[in-house]
Amino acid sequence: MRHFLNLTDAGGDAIAAMLTDAIDRKAARAGWPRGRVDADAPLAGHTLAMVFEKNSTRTRFSFDMAIRQLGGTSIVADAGSMQLGRGETIADTARILSGYVDAIMIRTDDHAKVEEMAACASVPVINGLTDASHPCQIVADLLTIVESGKSLPGLKLAWLGDGNNVLASIMEAAGLMHFDVVAACPQGFQPSDEDVALGMGRAHVVGSAREAVEGADIVVTDTWVSMGQDEAETKIRAMTPFQVTEALMSEAKGDAKFLHCLPAHRGEEVVAEVIDGPQSLIWQEAENRLHAQKSILRWCFGQIG
Repeated sequence: MRHFLNLTDAGGDAIAAMLTDAIDRKAARAGWPRGRVDADAPLAGHTLAMVFEKNSTRTRFSFDMAIRQLGGTSIVADAGSMQLGRGETIADTARILSGYVDAIMIRTDDHAKVEEMAACASVPVINGLTDASHPCQIVADLLTIVESGKSLPGLKLAWLGDGNNVLASIMEAAGLMHFDVVAACPQGFQPSDEDVALGMGRAHVVGSAREAVEGADIVVTDTWVSMGQDEAETKIRAMTPFQVTEALMSEAKGDAKFLHCLPAHRGEEVVAEVIDGPQSLIWQEAENRLHAQKSILRWCFGQIG
């Protein structure tokens, strides 16, 4: 059973194969309407269940279109419209859905929930986001970086801001794909030692935004206050010195690119001149969620790697 809860579940070689597959399949669809099924329809007859305990735009639409383009279908449900929202357990939900569908994607808060889902399901389970990691986003980010003409081995990626779930998965990717991450995070909002260790020696945390960005190939940030977080004002004050500005981007390499997983708050974690500027790849990054999800699904079904 191939579950995709974290990047390590697949490993570096499989991620590289996903990126190649995504690039090829994306190119093969050039000029096609979005709703047209891929020529080979590799997941024809398969149904994906998508369960949302947290709001979503990119994850919901990209996975829905991903399974459709691969020839399959989807069933989408918010937890509040399921018995899951009335106390039915994750374990029971996993067993029930396994009798109806071929794979489950869940977007939730506690990472233990996706682990329990995977332990009890008899079909592949995909982590659409938890408080601990966001592996699907990072496959899309890596795809965007490779499409920009940069090689992953030896790359320097600078992270600015919160030591959150996205950073944890970026650090995990660094260890698997052999690039370096330098994260500038304020005191009290740094990643855990366990998250840094995922980088296998290639992830480092510093206290200065300039130190992180100097000589970077890629600069990445994320919203400072995530859904459901308290003490927003205190956190924003701590994060302000780590805002991505044009001056900060000038410390990176001349051909450096900017990424943001979205949604963005212009004027908080990044100024409008950067996120809407020529170095920004955010729209390509957002579209690549679709192409990345397709390859993740194919990996889960044993068609890649």
